[in-house]
Amino acid sequence: MSRADHLAARLELVVVTDPACGEGRELVEVVRAALRGGAPAIQLRAKTAPAREMVELARVLQEETRAAGALLFVNDRLDVALVAGADGVHVGDDDVPVPEVRRIAPPGFLVGRSVASPEQALQALRDGADYVGVGPVYGTASKDDAGAPVGLAHVAAVVEAASIPAVGIGGIDAGNAGDVVRAGAAGVAVIRAVMQADDPEGAVRTLLDRMRAGR
Repeated sequence: MSRADHLAARLELVVVTDPACGEGRELVEVVRAALRGGAPAIQLRAKTAPAREMVELARVLQEETRAAGALLFVNDRLDVALVAGADGVHVGDDDVPVPEVRRIAPPGFLVGRSVASPEQALQALRDGADYVGVGPVYGTASKDDAGAPVGLAHVAAVVEAASIPAVGIGGIDAGNAGDVVRAGAAGVAVIRAVMQADDPEGAVRTLLDRMRAGR
């Protein structure tokens, strides 16, 4: 199995954290439930949190993911990812460019890049990204700046453009996750479908079952 294929298997489902994870529930306990359900990757997303708070949370999550054999990514914040010892970072247009991440980060550190087009996906590959995120595949209320849905044909075009795994994000749930992987994506990233589910562990199991059936 190639390095890209191995990573693709570990990106089958990326659970992106959300502080709004339900009244009376702690983010860490929801993540713990997702890991029990078999989530192979967690992405810490905390847009408004101070760096110190993010580092503390990332360290806690890293203990949980490491114990479960899962990956931990930090959204946007390379500094937090490095200080906390996360497995990788996911960056966008306004974050540290991938070549600079590669220059600073240690060997084996994983880098994901959000892309909006097949051309950007190819550039991400050239820059040294390990995988790309593409979306929003469907309409989503989880990100205010997500933009219009790109659809499955766009996902397929991004997959064809670059020989690194692509992860679909945006409006994905158990009802459509199989369609996203059928379009060629290595996996999907979800927020509400797990973080706000009544049963996060069960939600992860269902998502994985639907995607595997879709393949």
